[in-house]
Amino acid sequence: MIKIIVPATSANIGPGFDSLGVALNLYLTLEIHEETNFWVVDHDFENAMPHDATHFIVKTALSLAPNITPHHIIVKSDIPLARGLGSSSSALLAGLAMANVLADLKLSDELLLEHATKLEGHPDNVAPALFGGGIAAYYDGLRLYHAPLKLPDFVDFITFIPNYKLLTSAARAALPQNLSFKESVAASAISNTLIAALYADDFVTARELIEQDHFHETARADLVPHLAVIRRIAHDLDITGTYLSGAGPTIITIVPKNQSTDLLLALSKANLPGQIHRLQQDFNGLTIMKEEK
Repeated sequence: MIKIIVPATSANIGPGFDSLGVALNLYLTLEIHEETNFWVVDHDFENAMPHDATHFIVKTALSLAPNITPHHIIVKSDIPLARGLGSSSSALLAGLAMANVLADLKLSDELLLEHATKLEGHPDNVAPALFGGGIAAYYDGLRLYHAPLKLPDFVDFITFIPNYKLLTSAARAALPQNLSFKESVAASAISNTLIAALYADDFVTARELIEQDHFHETARADLVPHLAVIRRIAHDLDITGTYLSGAGPTIITIVPKNQSTDLLLALSKANLPGQIHRLQQDFNGLTIMKEEK
């Protein structure tokens, strides 16, 4: 049996729209079992999701290696669908990794990342899911650039996952078609300074800049009303660093560990319609294990 494990991811990280992401310790696990005449996919998702070759993971694998032999696979996931935690990216990478293993393609991580980015459209989820940790990345349609993003190791990611979904298509539709030159310069400067502050170990500055996005949060405010609510709760505790994860609706606050319990208690008392998790960075990224029967 072959087991492929892919972490969840949080993209954007405030002003890092479509470019900054981090892997977190929720996981999709894909088990590859015996060969079969037809693809058999057991999963713990909603019943509407296919159990055959039309399943997204199998379709992704076949897009890379069309002739791989069908197998019985089992998919399990802690990553909620359509919540802004990289569920589609984790499934996409699992499919590509399965094809790489079963077809013995021997593709490097760099080539896997290129394939994943072309399918996904941008690398801010797939890059940290593949490599682990924080990643800054950019894809110009031809060439992919990426580098590690230094995030503190003394923080938790206090994560509110709403009970409601927000499809990426709806979140994308809410975005402005254009930004003025002045606003574009400001947005870029904020993102650049955030990265510099992180590498200078100036987390005080970084936390403030995480909340100064100009690219997407204002445009999506009506779709994610709990962003303002959670930010206000955190500010009452003198905590900054709250942002909309990916396209939302998940909201994350990056908090020094010595302040995590206070924020968790305050959020619990607010009776928000969703789940609250205390997450950490995953530094392993995609892993593959082979187990003997």
